[in-house]
Amino acid sequence: MKQNLTELNNGMLTVRVAARGAELQSIMDAEGKEYLWQGNPAYWADRALNLFPYVARLTEGKYTYRGKTYSMNIHGFVPWMDLQAEEAGEKRAVFGLCSDEITRKQYPFEFHYRVCYELDGTELRITYRVDNEGEDTMYFGLGGHPGFQVPMEAGRVYEDYYLQFEEGIKPVRVGFTEECFRSGNDEDFPLEPGARLQLCHELFDKDAVVLLQAGECVSLQATGGGRRIRVIFPEMRYLGIWSAPKTDAPYVCLEPWASLPSRQGIIEDLETQPDLVALGAGKSYENTWRIRIEEQV
Repeated sequence: MKQNLTELNNGMLTVRVAARGAELQSIMDAEGKEYLWQGNPAYWADRALNLFPYVARLTEGKYTYRGKTYSMNIHGFVPWMDLQAEEAGEKRAVFGLCSDEITRKQYPFEFHYRVCYELDGTELRITYRVDNEGEDTMYFGLGGHPGFQVPMEAGRVYEDYYLQFEEGIKPVRVGFTEECFRSGNDEDFPLEPGARLQLCHELFDKDAVVLLQAGECVSLQATGGGRRIRVIFPEMRYLGIWSAPKTDAPYVCLEPWASLPSRQGIIEDLETQPDLVALGAGKSYENTWRIRIEEQV
């Protein structure tokens, strides 16, 4: 199905965004090279979801708030709704969603959610803003879910690529069950020498690798490659790394998250799940992360 796309272009990058979920559809450089995964449904039909008001799965697809039970799909409702283009210029666009009857059935808060995309050189800045327009504290999770093409250069294969982390970090892998809920069994996740994580399809046999204490940025690159993709996420607590399990899917998702999914077998209470954002009445929340295309040194 064809979508109307908003295009940003600063001469160095061209970015296209769909109204549905304010989802990125393309990130191309000045030479027309595409870096974003293009959504082959044989592996994963999406490209770069924006997650709100929950990240990943809820046990039984449910949560409670003040004694009432609500149902919500994976990653909340923003990925599946059309957002309004509130601003659309050459280098900056803002998409928004306000609470309404549809959202209140799933999420009983009054809010204004926005996604801002802004180009600066070879960097795309993504800012999430949430305004609490109700009279009660609202609780939510959010994050990004962009997929990047691997390999991204001709003549290379998936296993040529690795993730470069910051030196000195000591990531912890968040424990997940086979059903992709939190198990509580977190463990150290030592990186390879040089703070690297080599990509291979088997890395995702048990689904996503979700890291705590993963630093503030990670780069997708290959030894001797010409370009790399750097994802910078200073205000996000978690990094999800994912590709379709037990396949040869030619992409990897680098997902900055502010919160985690439900615990196995527990229907979470929004007021007590500890890693959710708690935003007071009349307050605003912003979180900026970035995707940068760089020359590989």
